[in-house]
Amino acid sequence: MDDWAAKLRRIALAYTWAILIWVGFSPVLAGQDKVRLLGAGLNTSYWTLLLVNGAWLLTAALLTPPVFYIVHRYPVVKQNIFWRLSGYLLGSVPYVVTSVFIRWIVLPPWNSAGQTFAPRSAQGLITNAYQFGNQIWDYAVILVAAHAYEYFRRAQQQELERAELRQTLATSELQVLKSQIHPHFLFNTLHSISALIDSDGPKAKAMIVMVSNLLRTALRRSQADLIPLHEELSFVEDYLAIEKIRLGDRLEVRWEVEPAARSLLVPQLILQPLFENAIVHGIACCREGGWIQITAAAKDRTLEIQIQNSMCGVPRRGMGVGLQNIRSRLKHLYGEEVRFEFTIHENQLATATLRLPAFESSQVPAALPEPEDANEVEGRHARSDRG
Repeated sequence: MDDWAAKLRRIALAYTWAILIWVGFSPVLAGQDKVRLLGAGLNTSYWTLLLVNGAWLLTAALLTPPVFYIVHRYPVVKQNIFWRLSGYLLGSVPYVVTSVFIRWIVLPPWNSAGQTFAPRSAQGLITNAYQFGNQIWDYAVILVAAHAYEYFRRAQQQELERAELRQTLATSELQVLKSQIHPHFLFNTLHSISALIDSDGPKAKAMIVMVSNLLRTALRRSQADLIPLHEELSFVEDYLAIEKIRLGDRLEVRWEVEPAARSLLVPQLILQPLFENAIVHGIACCREGGWIQITAAAKDRTLEIQIQNSMCGVPRRGMGVGLQNIRSRLKHLYGEEVRFEFTIHENQLATATLRLPAFESSQVPAALPEPEDANEVEGRHARSDRG
């Protein structure tokens, strides 16, 4: 029932537009005839001429939607251009015949010589056919307009389909980029666990429990692209607790996060690769260890996050998998509205800076959690496993 109502609305709308466009020309044509007849010494009423021209144009208007429908079903395309053109050429005959009958029904035949209406008769019907040239011209105009409309409609539909395809491909590529994070993170963490198995079995076991809980958290949120900053920092703290077991006092973390920045949205798992990069390339390779500092502040509708870490020895230049992944994900999510810079300074200091649009989240924590001790994190994860 709803489909029929929608179809009837479309048909009514098509006829409304056709009548408005075609009949809208009748005042102009009536004025043209009035001037021409005055030049010939005839003083026919303008309203009579308006009625005559309006009847012819109304006939064309009533036939316009069917012609548009036929063109929609059977457009002239490259594969069948000859047969379709031949069909539309022959279609002028039924158009003229139908137009003659509609004109005869709408208004009595017009006697141009006497400038009067003649009675409806078979002769009057034939007289209407004498205007076949004008009717064929109207038919050609309708055909051209219908094919132009169909061309633009199909072009618009194809552009929409291409846009949807690009969006689908971008979403798929974004999911692939997100899925790359877990194997990369898991590989590095398992490598750390393998190094502890022989030297410190309890620590290795604790790391395995914590890694399983961390991955469970990441998979539970895998469908979300943007999450509040405080959730991302909580995930980073759990990751740092794992690294703290391995590095001990060699790892120092400093937090400078403004309260206003805690509720702003950031891409999920966007910070963990930066911390991982800082630990692997800046701290773990140093015998005396090092430090990491994160600063987050909101200003001028922008969320700026900066991660700095100490380095030792000759810095490794170039982009790792994690940093390449970050650039690609940010490009997909924000386009040109984001800035990501990674710099290695001469004073053995590395800086990663993110500048994101400040999108607000309704999830605002009462306070940013303090970094937890590794033993506390281990105990919390163990309790959650037993529960």
